[in-house]
Amino acid sequence: MSPEQPHSLSDLTGQRDPFAAMRDYLRQFAAERDWEQFHSPKNLTMALAVEASELLEHFQWLSEDQSQNLAPEQLAAVAEEIADVQLYLVRLADRLGVDILKAVNAKTQKNEARYPADKVRGSARKYTDY
Repeated sequence: MSPEQPHSLSDLTGQRDPFAAMRDYLRQFAAERDWEQFHSPKNLTMALAVEASELLEHFQWLSEDQSQNLAPEQLAAVAEEIADVQLYLVRLADRLGVDILKAVNAKTQKNEARYPADKVRGSARKYTDY
């Protein structure tokens, strides 16, 4: 590993674009292990779905109140699954050439238009229902 390359994501704190920092770290991590061959969009999407399911499993059968008041060990396990989901999302976006910040900005602008606050406040209906 060259000296200018980060050894961990903790080396990247303070970076302006955390998604770019994660992307660069994950590229390096995969390259060092020769895992690019396994990181097709199909495989990454499948792995993402598995990790999202593992996150969901922590909340299965909990009441609304229980889901909002996790014990510290439950919260730590949930945080780990959230990290797994995020890492796969960043890796998938990288492999597809998607700029996450631009995609999120475009989507939030679309949501602002679809769900004007004065029309949808307090409602869970889909935009096609009003």
